[in-house]
Amino acid sequence: MLYITPGLVIEESELEERFVRASGPGGQNVNKVATAVELRFDAARSPALDDRMRERLHRLAGSRMTTDGILVIDARRHRTQAMNREDARERLIELLRRAASPPRRRRRTAPTAASREARIEAKKHRARRKAGRGRVDPQE
Repeated sequence: MLYITPGLVIEESELEERFVRASGPGGQNVNKVATAVELRFDAARSPALDDRMRERLHRLAGSRMTTDGILVIDARRHRTQAMNREDARERLIELLRRAASPPRRRRRTAPTAASREARIEAKKHRARRKAGRGRVDPQE
């Protein structure tokens, strides 16, 4: 079981791991041993997630989420399968924790007096610059 938050637990049966060969450091071992981990979590069908959390997870995951709602985490930072497996699970837990907490609502604020004044000054400066681009009088 993966413990995400006190009220959110993911069953091991909901996770699918595939081990593939990884590029990068490791010498000849790279060509022989499948150390990279591809962790798949079916967020669309998971009973542990509610609809709002699924939506937040989809937004946070971006391209790591397939159109079928499967979250795919690729871990190949380390040389060993065990460390990559742990890394993938930690990244899944972190992503689910971020999706579990709803974002704080933005509190609207009024612009400061200084920013309003700066905006008006910038408009006046632009107007003067454009006024100088007018037609040239041939009499002058």
